[in-house]
Amino acid sequence: MRERPKPPKSERTGGGPGPAGYAALVAVVLALTAVGLLVANSGLATDAPLADGDSSGHYRQPEDLAEKSAAAMRSAIRTVAPGPLTAPVARGTRTDKLPPSDPLTAQEAPASPAVGPLFYTGQGEPGHGCTASVVHSRRGDLLVTAAHCVHVGGFRTDLAFAPGYKDGVAPYGVWVPTAIDVDPAWVLRRDPDHDVAFVRVRPAEKNGGTPIERVTGAQAIAFDPPRGAPTRVLGYPSDSERPLACQNATEAESGTQVRFDCEGLPNGTSGSPFLTDVDPATGLGTVAGVLGGKDEGGDETTSYSTYFGEPVRKLYRRAAG
Repeated sequence: MRERPKPPKSERTGGGPGPAGYAALVAVVLALTAVGLLVANSGLATDAPLADGDSSGHYRQPEDLAEKSAAAMRSAIRTVAPGPLTAPVARGTRTDKLPPSDPLTAQEAPASPAVGPLFYTGQGEPGHGCTASVVHSRRGDLLVTAAHCVHVGGFRTDLAFAPGYKDGVAPYGVWVPTAIDVDPAWVLRRDPDHDVAFVRVRPAEKNGGTPIERVTGAQAIAFDPPRGAPTRVLGYPSDSERPLACQNATEAESGTQVRFDCEGLPNGTSGSPFLTDVDPATGLGTVAGVLGGKDEGGDETTSYSTYFGEPVRKLYRRAAG
């Protein structure tokens, strides 16, 4: 997904290694392979807690596993229990023109209520390794992210979402999954043209039954969006407690992939929304992609998204109910 670490150059100047050298070389290769796997999966280790879904790519999270994630998060970050909005945050009549960042490098940005990091709680201290955003749905409980953030050989069972997160504080509470939907093509062969997932969530605290959209507001979602649109990508690096953002126009990488050129979107930003038509007053916009797709997101200079065409529309309808 992201740039793998390069192996160190050999210090030998001539001849081949002896038996001990070969053994050492094998050990280094194995170690670097392990590191590469970690980097390629946004810092997620291969012994992650996983579960199977059904043949359609749907997984319903058992309540006890959701509660286990909720309990882990209580000791990891500080939360605030906000009251629900009296009405969903509406976009105004003005939209930001989203001029390209100058230079084209991601920079620290204000947190947005409807965007936050995805935490993984099942391998020791909870840590965030991807980004997700709230999108409008009939039930008001839906997130969108990259499929490789929630399904790697099985559905992750240890997820938690902290919208608007900054400096160890979750000002809009913590939310845990009730269901996850990915395309069966992702389940079968990790098809980069289907690297999109929708996650339904509930409050981590069971006494709160308010849908997330009534707390944070929600992005709209676009299907068959135009390429070349001015776009903002907002996401959380795995080694930072604050989000980064970058703006540029997207390009068509292929009929099923969208390209976004900007440096400095590292591990942890997978799943970040590609936002268009952003309201400068609320920060809400329209999700026209998520960081993923080709090479499971790209590298340090170029990011990608699965194109939000008809397959993503069908997946959204199934997930939203």
